[in-house]
Amino acid sequence: MKLSDFIAEDSILVDLTATDRNGVLREIVQSLADHGHLNQDDVEPIVRSLIHRENQGSTGFGKGVAVPHVKHERCKGMVGTIARSSRGVDFAALDRAPVYTIVLLLSPQDEPDKHLEAMENLFRHLQKDTFRKFLRQSTTVEEIVDLIREADETPAR
Repeated sequence: MKLSDFIAEDSILVDLTATDRNGVLREIVQSLADHGHLNQDDVEPIVRSLIHRENQGSTGFGKGVAVPHVKHERCKGMVGTIARSSRGVDFAALDRAPVYTIVLLLSPQDEPDKHLEAMENLFRHLQKDTFRKFLRQSTTVEEIVDLIREADETPAR
């Protein structure tokens, strides 16, 4: 599975306006709905599930990155996107540092294997210092899309 198989490029946000975790989650999910990847009626239930998931344990794994994710009955297919915050957001990350890059993944409840495969792919790339660095430094959607395509061409390790 490639990043481009589930990252909705048209929903990428390069400069989040929200400054708190819950607002960031809402802004990112709303971007997916605004571009037709989710129904508008599904935004709030999905955001509530994401917030509940975060309250159980932060998806901020450190190094300036969070990967909020949830399997939800309102998701018709797996979809994700990437968002950047130039100010940084408190995600209660493991290293207690602000999060600047958020990669969201939403999956149907009946596709746990695909969800796991996508998460493994994301973490494989996010473990690489250069990938994280370039994501954080990207200032345009095009730069992020180019980075995704380059990562998709990199052999799995």
